Amino acid sequence: MITYLYWTAVILVAAALFAICAKNDKWKIGTILALVVLLIGWGAYYFRLQQIFVKRYGGVMTITVPAGQYHIGATWKDDNLWIENYDPDANSCIFTEYSKGNLLQGKVTIKNCKPIPKI
Repeated sequence: MITYLYWTAVILVAAALFAICAKNDKWKIGTILALVVLLIGWGAYYFRLQQIFVKRYGGVMTITVPAGQYHIGATWKDDNLWIENYDPDANSCIFTEYSKGNLLQGKVTIKNCKPIPKI
């Protein structure tokens, strides 16, 4: 829910700036200001707020399990999400970190891991 409120606020601020400038026949300035607000809002969300919203306030986030792998579990370490998947072809467990903005992603592979039986 907080994610939707955040984006609503960002869009309303951008639209208000555009409307104020357009009313005064400053279309170019209004367009540039609205785009700057949207860009700053996107950057703040992607690089700082997304995982904080999800972890602390019930935000929205989607992660896809890679093809051929099985999801085992997920946990938080500070504000970073760690996902554990099992790759039956390589017989290994893969822990993948999803950090803010996916800039510092960690990956740990455990070889000869058999958490679930072959299907």
